[in-house]
Amino acid sequence: MGTVTRASLDKQPHEVASMFDDVAERYDVTNDLLSLGQDRVWRREVAKAVDARPAQKVLDLAAGTATSSLPFTRAGAYVVPCDFSLGMLRVGKRRHPWMPLTAGDATRLPFRDDVFDAVTISFGLRNVQDTDAALRELYRVTKPGGRVVICEFSHPTWAPFRTVYTEYLMRALPPVARAVSSNPEAYVYLAESIRAWPDQPALAERLRTAGWSSVAWRNLTGGIVALHRGFKTG
Repeated sequence: MGTVTRASLDKQPHEVASMFDDVAERYDVTNDLLSLGQDRVWRREVAKAVDARPAQKVLDLAAGTATSSLPFTRAGAYVVPCDFSLGMLRVGKRRHPWMPLTAGDATRLPFRDDVFDAVTISFGLRNVQDTDAALRELYRVTKPGGRVVICEFSHPTWAPFRTVYTEYLMRALPPVARAVSSNPEAYVYLAESIRAWPDQPALAERLRTAGWSSVAWRNLTGGIVALHRGFKTG
């Protein structure tokens, strides 16, 4: 049996990439189980928010196996799934061989300035070592007039529910992960990283600092997840 890999909250890139390499094969199934099917609802809401149109160029960052990219291709957009886990990309390429899956680091994207009509990242920004650098890079590669959509775990807005949710993360999620995941330790990191993540207003402010305009957010599932959106006006 190989060494079990999990990242720590200082989010060293090689640790995070290795952790996702380990869970790639069963990643989509595990997420579906752990979220009680809610991940499908969240991804539908991301697709609506991105509002991809035919012939538009969409960057799907932290795309993993490219499951999150499928709605954009169905809308007729040209989508580039990008991730820095080669294990995830290999699984994605096997399942979706026609997609231009691309290896890339969120803090140093391998794209020119002003390329994409829309950029999006779902459940991946939390795993980047330098959040602000990633937000600036997303801004750099977006065309003037383009948009960003971020879907990320956040902070439930109702205090009693927030308490119950935190208990689920720290107590229930790891045992469930042990039953269904190829690397349950990765899901201990998942729970810890969600608890340490900034709340909705704090992330909105970081988007504004990176240059994004008209920043707004919408809570999903009581704030377990939040969709943030912004525009590049310059």
